[in-house]
Amino acid sequence: MIVVARVLIDSPLPQLDRLFDYEVPPALVAEAVPGVRVRVPLRTAGRVVDGYLVDVVTAEAPERPLSEIDAIVSPVPVLTPELYALARRAADRAAGSASDILRLVIPKRMVRAEKAWLAAQAPASADEIAPSTTPVSGDAEGWADTVLAPYPGLADAVAAGERLAIDAPPHPSASLTVGAWAELLAAIAVRQLAAGRSTVIVVPDHRDEEQVLAVLGVWLSDDAVVRDDARRSGPERYAGYLRLLTPRPCIVVGNRSTVYAPAHDTACVIVWDDGDSLLAEPLSPGVHARDAALIRQELEGSSLVFAGHTRTTDVERLVQLGWVRELAAARRTSPTVVLSATREGESHGARVPSSAFAAARDGLREGPVLVQVARPGYAPVLVCAECRTPARCRHCTGPLRARRPGATPDCGWCGRSDPTWTCVQCGAAKLRMASSGSERTADELGRAFPNTRVIVADGAHPVTEVDARPALVIATRGAEPHARGGYRAVILLDGDRMLLAEQLRIGESALRWWSNAAALAAPGAPVHLVGVAGPVARALATWTQAAYARAELADRGPLAMPPVVRVAAVEGTPAAVEAALTELRVAVPALGATAGAVLGPVPLPDDLVRALVRFDYAHGRNVADSLRASVVAEALRGRRAARRSPGRSGSGNRTTLRVRLDVPELDL
Repeated sequence: MIVVARVLIDSPLPQLDRLFDYEVPPALVAEAVPGVRVRVPLRTAGRVVDGYLVDVVTAEAPERPLSEIDAIVSPVPVLTPELYALARRAADRAAGSASDILRLVIPKRMVRAEKAWLAAQAPASADEIAPSTTPVSGDAEGWADTVLAPYPGLADAVAAGERLAIDAPPHPSASLTVGAWAELLAAIAVRQLAAGRSTVIVVPDHRDEEQVLAVLGVWLSDDAVVRDDARRSGPERYAGYLRLLTPRPCIVVGNRSTVYAPAHDTACVIVWDDGDSLLAEPLSPGVHARDAALIRQELEGSSLVFAGHTRTTDVERLVQLGWVRELAAARRTSPTVVLSATREGESHGARVPSSAFAAARDGLREGPVLVQVARPGYAPVLVCAECRTPARCRHCTGPLRARRPGATPDCGWCGRSDPTWTCVQCGAAKLRMASSGSERTADELGRAFPNTRVIVADGAHPVTEVDARPALVIATRGAEPHARGGYRAVILLDGDRMLLAEQLRIGESALRWWSNAAALAAPGAPVHLVGVAGPVARALATWTQAAYARAELADRGPLAMPPVVRVAAVEGTPAAVEAALTELRVAVPALGATAGAVLGPVPLPDDLVRALVRFDYAHGRNVADSLRASVVAEALRGRRAARRSPGRSGSGNRTTLRVRLDVPELDL
């Protein structure tokens, strides 16, 4: 009899995405426990690689001797059974590798932080944790109950492990410079912490994270809250991860990969604003935080809360299926939204109509006013002054832009300046500004409101908070700072240009951008949406975002567009893509019988092609398994070709097939 370790190798190669058996030498048996990091030999590569020990079993010695584990890297079991099960399920659903997901979740080992954690006194088991030791005071519990009171039954539904969709309160906090939504999420977490259980809060970016942490910092000790994001240093992040492995409840707040955080006895996973593109993982296998949260809830039986000022069609689909329950507030509140248009006598297409201008003027008497614009910079788009042809860079064909009036235009892609630009259509050498960015808008409104502070908030000028003094705050979408007490008026410009983007979800995205900005207004302050009409504008004005999501879902049904169906992108050489599609039609015969199930292939650079595959959710497992098998087969073919021609460079020596399921947009 020998001791066998089943090891998951940390490698991006798809053919290595399985458990390998290794013999545990007698000297390492005591340290070889599930979850530890190990180093093992890889015969095919002739080298030693890193991995995670997933399981240890006792078995008969096989006829062919197994390779032995080379070393135990660390005695800390960083891979919990629950985390491995979640990573495996999420990777299988997305036709990806479990090691790719674990690479996003488990930080690199930091020896000093690990030694400090091992030396610290920690409870040996969860049984040693008494309710009285939870870091929640009676005042914190009372505050949480007060915040949750407008949502009858919310606390009980979370405790019962339900899946919920909540429309967050659309106004700022009365006591802190944060949104009321941050208090709601923090109150849910505090209530569960008081019961001795953990909560995982997933938000799109650091600005949202700071708001939730600011609220929790008022009521809880530092040890009760774990911040998890890539902005922290390596030792800090690893120390925070080790804190999660301690059998003590906590509240974890972080970005998209935080959805996998192995917190002790997780009672609830909260996903804020799941429509934000930052929650879509760009790295392989590209699992959205929303999908990972749904898988985790199914595996662990914890509660799941989707909260936001708007509702995505993805969540609305789950609500209509009965998989997620909509829980509304006892009393509906909404900002005062006005649809502003040019009046008779005003110039057609005036950027700021008189009604919005008057609202800004009145608001500046009391405090700050927010103006949302579509793009940063001074003039993001330049066109020929004669024929209106968009000005493009002569080196990379990127769009030319102006950083200030009279400046030499430069390229938004490669950064090259072009002082001698001439139009390719008519030969003219004069440029015209066709759009106004944040800086140009600030310049124009600064002249319209003399002696008024003007603050620009965009990617180049990050601002997170402004005081209550009068000021014009010009911000790009998503970069709006919070104002103490809320803005006295909110003006939403460039809405028509936002809706012109050629994206399937542009209506959802625009409604989310506008709703999040409107929620920054002080109670009773006007919110002016300029120059937009139609269903999206009506949804904002009546604050019926869920109804808009239902209408969008109904419109996409006959067209077989996501999220009514799932979509997979298959990219590679023409031969590899055709082979994968052929195998897929055999594995899922329904695809061959469905018109329009496969779109393409269409040509891409470097002699590659891409095809889109639309399929029902019921076929998801079979589609993922088939495409994953094709990826592995293509990788093995490339490896054999490399062995036959070791000195040859080209596509034969690399994996030429890539697959991504649940692509966010069909034009990717």
